[in-house]
Amino acid sequence: MEISEDFLFQSVKEIIKQSCEKVFRIANSTLLLTYWKIIGQFIVEDEQQGKERAEYGEYMLKNLSQKLTLEFGKEFDESNLRNMRSFSICDAVRHELSWTHYRLLIRHRNSLIL
Repeated sequence: MEISEDFLFQSVKEIIKQSCEKVFRIANSTLLLTYWKIIGQFIVEDEQQGKERAEYGEYMLKNLSQKLTLEFGKEFDESNLRNMRSFSICDAVRHELSWTHYRLLIRHRNSLIL
């Protein structure tokens, strides 16, 4: 009887772990797509409307970050919005990487450019 209970526990435990991993992958993919294709590109498109808009773009980014941070937390601070803007010019997204990985890669790329 003990072996059966242990087998049941291990089986259920494995199902839960696999489900959690699947949920994480789906959530990560959704966040990456949101940051990359939607928010980042939206910011870039807004800022690329001419020289006058470029100056307004910096104000817009700061103002947008303040409002989003109040609504959704520090995930949307000005630094992260800049990262999303930089991220939007990537050719492809690897869903195996998390947003944290991409932020580190963007920081590294920006340090090489400067």
